This record gives sequence, C-alpha cells and structure tokens, in this order.
Amino acid sequence: MDASSAAANNAAWCDRVCRAAGLPTRTRAGIWSTPTRSPAAYPDGVTLRPGLPPREVLGSVDDSAGASVKDSFADLDLAPHGYSVLFEARWLVRAAAQPRAPRLPWRSVEATTLPRWWAVHGSQVVGAAVLDDPGVRLLLAEDDQGPVAVAALNLSGDGPRTVVGISNVRVLRADPEAVWADLAVVARGELGAHPLVGYESGADLVPPIATGFEPVGPLRVWIR
Repeated sequence: MDASSAAANNAAWCDRVCRAAGLPTRTRAGIWSTPTRSPAAYPDGVTLRPGLPPREVLGSVDDSAGASVKDSFADLDLAPHGYSVLFEARWLVRAAAQPRAPRLPWRSVEATTLPRWWAVHGSQVVGAAVLDDPGVRLLLAEDDQGPVAVAALNLSGDGPRTVVGISNVRVLRADPEAVWADLAVVARGELGAHPLVGYESGADLVPPIATGFEPVGPLRVWIR
C-alpha cells in the first residue's frame, strides 16, 4: 500500500463529489480530471502516477484563473504556468482496524440527517446524491448535546488494492485521536476490513499518526 493507492482513492472521492454535482469527469493517461470548474475546495485534476509532463496535466483541466491541481507525488513545477502552491500535505495509510466497539455514537447519514452533517462540515459541497453510492458513507457522531464530529468514507479499487478512504474529518467536541481511532473501526464495520488511506497536513497529521496511520509520501495542491 503506497501513495498511488491513496491518490487513486482520493481521485475516486473527487469523482463522486463532482458527479453528484452533475459535472462530467474523465480518467486517462494517469490523470483524473473534470473539464469544468470543480466544486469549491475540490481540485480540477488529480495526478495518479508520478512523472507526468506539466502541459499534459494542465491540458486535462480548464486552465484558467481559479484552476487547481492535486499534485499527488509533489513532483510537478506549475509555477512557470501561473500556478502557486495552495498547501502541502502527506498521504496516510494504515492496515484495517481490529473489530471493537467505537467510543463515540457514530451513525451513517441519511437524507434527513444530511443537513446536520453539512452544518458541522461547514459547507454543502458534498451533495445529497453521494448518499446513493454504495461505496460511500457520510458519518456523524452525536450525543445528547448535539453533533460531536463528522467524516466521510469511500471505497475504491478491487481485489488486493481495495482501500477505504477517510476524509472530511471535522471535530467539534472530542479528542481528535479518539475520533481517528473510531473512524478506523467504523470504516471496517461499514465498508469491510480493507486498508485505510487519506491525507492531512500540519497539526492535523498528529491524531491519525498517533492512532496507527503512517505517512507514505508528499502531495501538493496548486492553484492558478
């Protein structure tokens, strides 16, 4: 399990979010992309293997102001093409969690609870149509005082390369390490005993690493 698996899973998640928004997508020559502008906070392109020529990458997206590319192996130099680095992060991987009861009261979001997920997440970019995808779970932890945390899971790959991605983690009132430890367990229960992937940056790397995730490579997001 390596950065390529994590990048492919992230591209699959971006694809699901874009298609839920009614946008066309395509995967070819090691690049996932949408030829129109992606939803807010989502890239227009994701590289799926290292060593791609910058012009080939930029030729797959709407290369105008506001375009963004997830450079999954941090090996592109898009500065000469009018881009700057928005942020840098690390891909994360870990083995499937052992079964146990989660500490927090997690539930899989349905249409009636999606507005509460949006409220904690801080946006409605992840559209309701993703709930129809059997490989997606939006998760919400709530107690008597209200929402505690949210996250998203998505299944991708096949055979031995099947992985579950953890993303969109937002924590309101819990220990972030407890949230990440729980998410590994809930992912197993919801989508199977598969390896887990994701990415975080800065201080947000600490909780997943403390709960068994390993950083396996850098990524970079460029914006024009």
